[in-house]
Amino acid sequence: MKKKLTFAAALLAASVLSGVASAKTLVYCSEASPANFDPGTTTGGNDFDASSRTVYSRLVEFKHGGTEIEPGLADKWEISDDGLVYTFHLHPGVKFQTTDYFKPTRDLNADDVVFSFDRQFNKENPWNGEKYLPNLTWDYYTGMDMPKYVAKWEKVDDLTVKLTLTEPNAPMLANLGMDFASIVSKEYAEQLEKSGKMADFSTKPIGTGPFQFVDYQLDSVIRYAAHPDYFKGKEKIDDLVFAITPDATARIQKVLAGECDIAPYPNPADIGTIKANQDVTLMDQAGLNIGYMSYNTTVPPLDKPEVRHALNQAIDREALIKSLFQDAGATPADNLIPPTMWSWDKDVKFDSYDPEAAKKVLADAGLKEIQLWASDRVRPYNPNFQRAAELIQADWAKVGVKAEIVNYEWTKYREEGKKKDRPGAFQIGWTGDNGDPDNFFATLFACSAIGVSNYSSWCDKDFEDLIQKAKKTSDQAERTKLYEQAQVVFQKQAPAFLMAHSQVYAVVRKNVSGFMMDPLGIHRFDGVDKAE
Repeated sequence: MKKKLTFAAALLAASVLSGVASAKTLVYCSEASPANFDPGTTTGGNDFDASSRTVYSRLVEFKHGGTEIEPGLADKWEISDDGLVYTFHLHPGVKFQTTDYFKPTRDLNADDVVFSFDRQFNKENPWNGEKYLPNLTWDYYTGMDMPKYVAKWEKVDDLTVKLTLTEPNAPMLANLGMDFASIVSKEYAEQLEKSGKMADFSTKPIGTGPFQFVDYQLDSVIRYAAHPDYFKGKEKIDDLVFAITPDATARIQKVLAGECDIAPYPNPADIGTIKANQDVTLMDQAGLNIGYMSYNTTVPPLDKPEVRHALNQAIDREALIKSLFQDAGATPADNLIPPTMWSWDKDVKFDSYDPEAAKKVLADAGLKEIQLWASDRVRPYNPNFQRAAELIQADWAKVGVKAEIVNYEWTKYREEGKKKDRPGAFQIGWTGDNGDPDNFFATLFACSAIGVSNYSSWCDKDFEDLIQKAKKTSDQAERTKLYEQAQVVFQKQAPAFLMAHSQVYAVVRKNVSGFMMDPLGIHRFDGVDKAE
């Protein structure tokens, strides 16, 4: 009986037959499994590592290692004087990936762009609802308020797409560089719909990016191969492997042993060991992030700002940060946005530690018990949710509040946390997607983000008016004033406990070149090489 070769085995065999001694393989120790491989439906950084930046491309891209916009699938674009019409001119000859489950018959064109966005808002599109995936939500598209601002996407010709807005939106171009805006294949979608295998769209991705999907062993390993027809040129790495390793110390041990080439998010306790090892480089940069804890502001007595302030005052934040981050470093957060972002207001200060004052307010409010949520995940903005919960639990106990710690696995954790009636305090965080303050203020605390990414279920008229006005002007000085005012409102209302902006690390073996840390929290492998 003839044994059928897997796609990966076929690639290796082809390399050997063609005279190549061995394929270059880069192994990345990923911290978690992806929810799926469709970046339109997911929100986690590990989801995007596994899909968007690896398999897909966008109309515009963020320059590697920065937040500046550069051409992607669109070679150039024009924006009308009134800021309402964006016209994108697509790069000709962009090839979709050819795999054993899809053989494209045409290059990428305007139909794919229109389809990629239409499916995220058009209820009549069969790919918008549960015919595609159960419990399907488009959290980023909704959270970024795209339904409010997008009037229509339309095809002008095969290589020209027009976006018309309902009103000016200053962050729009940056938003289109984000992962949810990845361009997918309409032809592939039509093939799967016809065959009745629509769910394969999220498990067997097809894009135009630098690497193409090969296979996935659940919670173990994801394999990719370089896209031979990538429009920016074939990558130097032939095979890319994600070795899924949730434990931070285990990830670093694999890198130090040479089993992995790159690993993110080391355990703070391992920083000293890493620095002492001559075979690896410890890369670091100030994170464009925030670790925080959302109070459900719709549930009494958390609906009262004075109660939320008191809970903040009861937490010894300095001791909390020191225990969590140790030598890894983190800056206490006074504002939702980090100090490295424009419009950060230096005059706004977070609640100071004052347990005696907190105790009186909480007693008067009758708050004796609260749920305190924690997950199993390591994130750059919070290296240990459980440890943080235990420390906060101990601090609240000192002021007469008993906290019940609620634990869930990361995917379930976020699903439960989004529910509008979720009680208590919910640990979460954020890494900026595009370098614009709107990506923090609106995405995390706009009224439209309730049930999506606004875990506080907080809708404040003054705050909402300010952030919506800031979207409508392209004058950065004016936007800065509005965001500074929004920070004052946020501090006054205290919908969340702000913990820290963390330093972010990646451990890279010395024989790897071209890997760059990304301020947007995405791990990219285009341009990476490895000396054997």
